[in-house]
Amino acid sequence: MSEQSVLTGITGGLGRLTLNRPGAINALTAEMVGILRRTLADWSETDRVRAVLISGAGSRGLCAGGDLRAMHADAVSGGTGSLDFWAEEYRLNADLAEYPKPVVAFMDGLVMGGGIGVSAHASLRVVTERSRLAMPEVGIGFHPDVGGSWLLARAPGEIGTHLALTGGAIGAADAILAGLADVFVPSHRLGELAEALCSGVPERGAPGAGAAEVVGAFAVSPPPGDLADARGWIDECYTGGDVTAILDRLASSPSAAAQAAAKEIATKSPTSLVVALRSVRAAAGMAGLREALDQEYRLSAALLRLPDLAEGIRAQIIDKDRRPRWQPPTLAEVSPTVIDACFTPPPH
Repeated sequence: MSEQSVLTGITGGLGRLTLNRPGAINALTAEMVGILRRTLADWSETDRVRAVLISGAGSRGLCAGGDLRAMHADAVSGGTGSLDFWAEEYRLNADLAEYPKPVVAFMDGLVMGGGIGVSAHASLRVVTERSRLAMPEVGIGFHPDVGGSWLLARAPGEIGTHLALTGGAIGAADAILAGLADVFVPSHRLGELAEALCSGVPERGAPGAGAAEVVGAFAVSPPPGDLADARGWIDECYTGGDVTAILDRLASSPSAAAQAAAKEIATKSPTSLVVALRSVRAAAGMAGLREALDQEYRLSAALLRLPDLAEGIRAQIIDKDRRPRWQPPTLAEVSPTVIDACFTPPPH
């Protein structure tokens, strides 16, 4: 019998959800998303669970994202499995954001794409010195989904735009600054924190520390990050809704880091860059996460049928030659009509 992909259990009022595919850095499958949704729904109805903890098995990370090989198979064959997966995954993201009880997420190690979706919508998000958070979708012909457009649109200044267009990974301090995490706890204390949560979250109306107080007791200042000192050129260069203009400002900036960002962005899918920027800008004006997730689902469905997703996954995951041949290959050739179609809701 194969091992369960998500371990579930209740100890002392704490419901524990452990993503359990350590060999794949706990990459999400449809089965895992289903288990998470069903268990959270059950726990929302019982007084036995007073708080929830989400963590990942193994030492490499909470979650490396979704199953890109399955996505590639759909993109190549015209399959629809990815559409079903995204629909459920995005519902899970909304479930977490709206959960009636405290949800603590241990964002230890690698937390990418779908990993952001199962953790950054939690109410108490813990990062460690090993945390590496990223929304790298533009590098595979996709876009920041799982509520990424909503989260990045709400980062201070243009930090979210920078993260969306470069797909770069950030550590603990920068994750907190960007609003993707809340507190820093050294990784060697996570086990102790989990035990404290098991014993320290009181029943409703009972005296004692709540989940936020328990987590806060373990929090310390993180090692310094990079984004705070980069706010000057980031906020100056990433304004507006034109990727080409952003690239020009980055490339001509006196900052070496800005120039490096321009070179990194230039390697990404031109179509994805245009979609990602427009998505984040649109999400900034939306009323709530669910509206952003609805937009993201339309974009995911559209990009599944455009050539860059299959090609990007091929280059990164299948053949691993890291030399994607984007169609079209330049920003100037990206069709506004194609982009508009990606954002157009289907007729009712």
